[in-house]
Amino acid sequence: MIKEFLEKSWLLIVASLFFGVLLAGTNAALDPIIKQNEIDKFNSLAGSMVAGTTTFESISEEGLTITSPKGKAITVDVKKGVDESGTVLGWAFVAQGSGFADKIKLVIATGADFETLKGFGVLLSNETPGFGDKINKADHYFVKQFAGTPATTLELSKVADWKVIDGDNEIAAITGATVTSDAVVSIFNTYIEQVKTQLKEKGLL
Repeated sequence: MIKEFLEKSWLLIVASLFFGVLLAGTNAALDPIIKQNEIDKFNSLAGSMVAGTTTFESISEEGLTITSPKGKAITVDVKKGVDESGTVLGWAFVAQGSGFADKIKLVIATGADFETLKGFGVLLSNETPGFGDKINKADHYFVKQFAGTPATTLELSKVADWKVIDGDNEIAAITGATVTSDAVVSIFNTYIEQVKTQLKEKGLL
């Protein structure tokens, strides 16, 4: 009985090792593809917001380091959008935070002077279908509000009609998806001011 148990145990160990190596190999093969797909999506989203841009260039290899609301250091790869002559037309970077269902990852874009937002696009989101997932729709009023808004601290409003908002920095929440709306605004507030400050310190603004 012990012999039989040992034989089965060895089979289980060998099988586990085999599938572990197979899974690691698959992940290694897919990782470059996944990263390239994310780069392509970033360029597509950022390019749609910063008109006239021919390429996006990282400002440095190490990026910028900002602090999350919980005090965690976050590295941000800020890219400048330039035209064929090399003129900076805007800035774009990936920003992320916790949503209602899972992590939300955005591409945020601003104007060349970093004083006005160009908007945002979604790289990753698993928010509730029919409610929070409206952040994926570029023509939805919630998403459209960000374009032209001052690149400063934003405030979330729960008014029933987004058209009655007075403040330049106010954003009307998605009806039925306040948590997701707040998550997006919080992501902006975590990144915008810190990135702007560091770009100014580096003499890039």
